[in-house]
Amino acid sequence: MLALSQTLSGAGLAAGITVGALLAEEMLGSTGLSGLPAALFTGGAALGAVGIGRVCQRWGRRPGLTAGYATAGLGSLGVVIAAALGSVWLLFLSLLVYGAGTATTLMARYAGADLAAPARRGRAVSLVLFATTLGAVIGPNLVGVTGDVADGWGVPRLAGPFLLAVVAYAAAAVVLGVFLRPDPLRLARARAAAAEAEAEAEKEAEAKAEAEAREGAAEAPPASPASPAVRADTRGIVTGTAVMTLTQLVMIAIMTMTPVHMRAHGHPTEAAGLVIALHVAAMYLPSPLTGMLVDRIGRRRVAAASGLVLLAAGVLAALAPAHSVPALAAALVLLGIGWNFGLVSGTAIVTDAVPLATRASTQGLVDVGIAVAGATGGMASGLVVATGGYSTLAMSGGIVALGLVPLLVLRGRAGRGVRTEDGARP
Repeated sequence: MLALSQTLSGAGLAAGITVGALLAEEMLGSTGLSGLPAALFTGGAALGAVGIGRVCQRWGRRPGLTAGYATAGLGSLGVVIAAALGSVWLLFLSLLVYGAGTATTLMARYAGADLAAPARRGRAVSLVLFATTLGAVIGPNLVGVTGDVADGWGVPRLAGPFLLAVVAYAAAAVVLGVFLRPDPLRLARARAAAAEAEAEAEKEAEAKAEAEAREGAAEAPPASPASPAVRADTRGIVTGTAVMTLTQLVMIAIMTMTPVHMRAHGHPTEAAGLVIALHVAAMYLPSPLTGMLVDRIGRRRVAAASGLVLLAAGVLAALAPAHSVPALAAALVLLGIGWNFGLVSGTAIVTDAVPLATRASTQGLVDVGIAVAGATGGMASGLVVATGGYSTLAMSGGIVALGLVPLLVLRGRAGRGVRTEDGARP
């Protein structure tokens, strides 16, 4: 059921990615502000991550994720109404609410890791992301069809994909709310409590056996020491968060302005939709391979590779001829792969570092950082393109992403010879 909901949410997520910037450019009449939708819905994702994380921490994954998708459906409907009315302020507010879908789609990956053994955590996260692929790829390719539907209803064509998002997010909420049973996080907690109780029982049995072996001894057996409290690995949380926020910032910035760049050079909206579809496929389709690499060669190595791939994406996008759809598509595919490497490895690093008792709330706060980074990238992207051009944006993004490599090298030296508490490879 988690996989089905991710497929549906992928279609909803694709609406903002594909036409959000174009819709804003059309309504605002300014390229410099066309990055605002990405900033708004990623800012909404930050707010959503806080709320969803708290709900998940208290009541479990099912109610938290269900509420997130339902909220995103309302935001999508608001975007359609705003476009029909020509209301910029309603558009801004609705995009903020729509951002809850981004937060929920990303936070669902943690549900995949709740019941996974540490040695398979990367693969568990990747399978949830992989399930997003179908909807996320189909969505951008329905720009023309949904545009026709919107036009037939007297709504601007660019609002069409948000009609699809209304249906997709509402369906995802229903699927999770009805069928996600048992709740992954609650079940993981129950298993952990049972394992702890079993361990305590074994300690008591050993202590009793030792006491019986000391027949006639005057002193009582020493009390069995209390098991040490499991603490969060702050360094691991910071490292994983840095990896995911940096990759999100670079990906959002370049991706947001690619459709605007293409339309400015005469490409039709359908061509931009195809490029974004390939990009989104690259964001999610490699997930099983990425998860396997994360578990086998280590989280840090895959995270460092994300920086190198994002650098290659930025350089290619900067040098790609504006008339060449294949060149831009290749750059956006690399951009998606680099983001995937960073998200899967960073998620595994953070999950390894957080104890089960505080896992959901901490993960929510981490995703706030990711969303803020995306909002920053979205807002800055339009301004950079307006002043320095698309090539400047793409090249700058690649250079920023390269900063992951020294960060992870330093982290590796600090943690050399150390493994995480549950045995995962750092």
